[in-house]
Amino acid sequence: MRILVVGGGGREHALCWAISASPLCTKLYCAPGNAGIAQVAECVAVGAEDIAGQVALAQRLKIDFVVIGPDAPLVAGMADGFTAAGIKVFGPSKAAAQLEGSKSFTKELCRRHNIPTAAYERFTDLDKAIAYIKAWGAPIVVKADGLAAGKGVIVAETVDQAIEAVRDMLSGNRFGAAGASVVIEEFMQGEEASFFALCDGEHVLPMVGAQDHKRAFDGDKGPNTGGMGAYSPAPVFDAAMQKRTMDEIVLPTVRAMAKDGTPFKGVLYVGVMIDAKGPRLVEFNCRFGDPETQVLMMRLKSDLVPALIACADGGLDHLDLRWSDEAALTVILATRGYPDAYKNGSEIRGVAEAAKVEGVEIFHAGTKADGSRLLANGGRVLNVSAMAPTVEEARERAYRAVDLIDWPEGFCRRDIAWRAVGRKP
Repeated sequence: MRILVVGGGGREHALCWAISASPLCTKLYCAPGNAGIAQVAECVAVGAEDIAGQVALAQRLKIDFVVIGPDAPLVAGMADGFTAAGIKVFGPSKAAAQLEGSKSFTKELCRRHNIPTAAYERFTDLDKAIAYIKAWGAPIVVKADGLAAGKGVIVAETVDQAIEAVRDMLSGNRFGAAGASVVIEEFMQGEEASFFALCDGEHVLPMVGAQDHKRAFDGDKGPNTGGMGAYSPAPVFDAAMQKRTMDEIVLPTVRAMAKDGTPFKGVLYVGVMIDAKGPRLVEFNCRFGDPETQVLMMRLKSDLVPALIACADGGLDHLDLRWSDEAALTVILATRGYPDAYKNGSEIRGVAEAAKVEGVEIFHAGTKADGSRLLANGGRVLNVSAMAPTVEEARERAYRAVDLIDWPEGFCRRDIAWRAVGRKP
């Protein structure tokens, strides 16, 4: 098969890395790709959100199967564009992608189908939102209703912080149209985990759990980011918790979407908060997580391509996936200033040396080649990933590789997997 992956980040590099190993893949393209992806796929300079451009590219290259990586093109209807052109695609329709594109859509679905999640209300009126915050008190969570690149969630520790966040969003200053309405919800205590399930509109094939690190700095301090690291498996997400998440959250959602005439085909990313009562939904995403995909692809022992095709064609109930028992961990190297203002173009050295560390793969997220030089070209730039028999060993390998990379303009968290390291079973 001739396969096209849409996107150019760390998630897409990990997907291309896995897809390129499949005997079903005869030629792999990625648009727009990046300097690392160029090592496993032919990169073409078409924007990830350019629906017409991507469809035209697939037609010109005689692509058999398209894998859409990022959220924004899915929410905008890119999968529908490929389907209309008669090209097989992995990723949900625009209608099904509302599970990520609209927080209130998902919250209302949960309310109708008794899916466990935080109590909430949706607001477009500032005064009503402020009154609700004052009635609830703090801590409280304020979310932009639409897509905000993983940064549209404010966990407010005081009422004043929550009011400032709501004012910022509804005024249009912070997230534009994504913040034209806000969802305000109760603060859930517990431990957060990420779970992934492949869906063909009717059947669901569970993948595995992971845990990522949203805050920018050690000790879960600083602003929310798209993710500063991840590891899998996550001790908090054991087999019993996976079964409950499937039974109480995933299956009811997939059935509801099918019943409503918007079957979900693709991968459902389930963010869950786990406490003594069990799992509650934090959010759905309609695509693979980033940076969780990097650790999932390292642990996956099966061929990824047949599973992705089955999501489009049906028949997931006849497939199974095999996973390594080893732990995988990834550390994000980001440009100083991220997730706020940062400068592109600084040179990164030592990546080839770092990649020689045992068990290490380095996925590129925001890089570009300048002759023989590697330059930073984004907020999150490199994903230094490692496999080992234990999470402690995987962490040691990953940070050993990080320390071989010469990039003064970059930073990373030094505490990835802190919840798992030294944890008693």
